[in-house]
Amino acid sequence: MKTSIPKIDQLNTVLHHLKNTFVGKDEIIDLMGIALVARENLFMLGPPGTAKSAMVRSLAKLLDGKTFEYLLTRFTEPNELFGPFDIRKLREGELLTNTEGMLPEANLIFLDELLNANSAILNSLLMVLNERIFRRGKETKDLPALMIVGASNHLPEDDSLQALFDRFLIRVRCENVAPDLLSHVLDAGWKLEQKKTAQVEGISAAEIGSLQERIGTVNLDAIRKPYLALIQQLRNAGVQVSDRRAVKIQRLIAASALLCHREEAILSDTWVMRYIWDTEEQEEIIAGIVNGMVEEDQTPNQHPRASKSNLPDPDEIFKEVNELQNQWDTASTSTAERVQIKDRLRYLNGRSEWISNDNQRQYVQAPITALWQKILQHNNLN
Repeated sequence: MKTSIPKIDQLNTVLHHLKNTFVGKDEIIDLMGIALVARENLFMLGPPGTAKSAMVRSLAKLLDGKTFEYLLTRFTEPNELFGPFDIRKLREGELLTNTEGMLPEANLIFLDELLNANSAILNSLLMVLNERIFRRGKETKDLPALMIVGASNHLPEDDSLQALFDRFLIRVRCENVAPDLLSHVLDAGWKLEQKKTAQVEGISAAEIGSLQERIGTVNLDAIRKPYLALIQQLRNAGVQVSDRRAVKIQRLIAASALLCHREEAILSDTWVMRYIWDTEEQEEIIAGIVNGMVEEDQTPNQHPRASKSNLPDPDEIFKEVNELQNQWDTASTSTAERVQIKDRLRYLNGRSEWISNDNQRQYVQAPITALWQKILQHNNLN
């Protein structure tokens, strides 16, 4: 049943504006909305230059909130994140931190190259991420952080970083857009340069805080049994879902319901569980299990993201590669068209590498390799 929940329409308007501004990033922006309402952390995996920090900055402006952004290195010291000791207080015998303009005062926090974190700041970050508390010596401070976003171009390789990575409940890829969307990206980017983007009314950090407090009022009774079954299925498939994470995932499900003006969760709200993977190999496994449950739900007023999965479909890739092959073989294909075919083939080749099933991946890559050989032969002849 749909009810009117104050400020949800305003937040959805903000998210819609961000989608128009950042072409091809709908999936990430929807998840930012979920993380924001659930007061959970989001991790983005992807190369530099894919608008990760720009999305966080734009969202922060529309929240009328403070943003803290920092690029971590192996040599980053706690003072760089939390602020230096207050010299005036130190002279008076008090050991207090001057947090002005630093992480402890921010509503939105973006930590780039998160997995470069060293042991000097690791423990402090764990408390920030999990409990929203800054503690240094006798000093303890509750943080106003609504959401913390971390980013890296790789997954953790050191066991010491697993605890840090584990504090990011949502994991999503942030890559360059598909070639067919690039012209739209250029147009949107140029409008930003010219400051021609449409103005939209924001939503205050306090209003987001009130939405976060409402999470606990969402009724999960209708999905309790299937949710337990889903957790067990994932565990049986080798996906480590700890009791702590199982409890916190409920907040994501409740956030999906709230964003749809519902105070009761439905089966399709479990779509958020596609994004709890730990390794690249788990993505397709988890999506297959979760999608099987989501597709059973015929209830109206589902979250728009419930019916969409960003995982590569081997059959669709295979079909498109064959279409590209036919285009390439067409004698009338122009030079510009051939360039477009090569760009699209590079994109499909990259997508095919994320197919976890070895047989399916080989099945798809065979025609890709064959077409690349044709392209190389054509280049050698010309």
